[in-house]
Amino acid sequence: MADIKQIYFNDFGTSFYWIKDNKVVADKIQLIFRETGFYFSREELYDFKDCIQESYSLNKDCADCQLKRYCQQFLLKTPCSQIDLAMTMEELNKVEDLVEGTLFKINLEDYLYGIGLN
Repeated sequence: MADIKQIYFNDFGTSFYWIKDNKVVADKIQLIFRETGFYFSREELYDFKDCIQESYSLNKDCADCQLKRYCQQFLLKTPCSQIDLAMTMEELNKVEDLVEGTLFKINLEDYLYGIGLN
């Protein structure tokens, strides 16, 4: 397996940068969850975050449903226009954590090793 630099993980998935020729390829982020892998730019990862928020908004009518945590009726669009994912609310919550945790860590590293460097 190729070398990676892990960014973030939870019990549902992981995100990382690939390492090629001993250099971190930081222009794309590999996001893997539920047997699915996406190779997103930072902008696409922000788009995916917006897609997650849109899915929550579209499915707010299910708030009182007893089965909302297990029903796979939540459609999650992705930045790839040809790909939508069916998810439970629990999975949607975990994907949201994975994406937000990834973005937080990327932005934190940018700050610490960029503008925040004295």
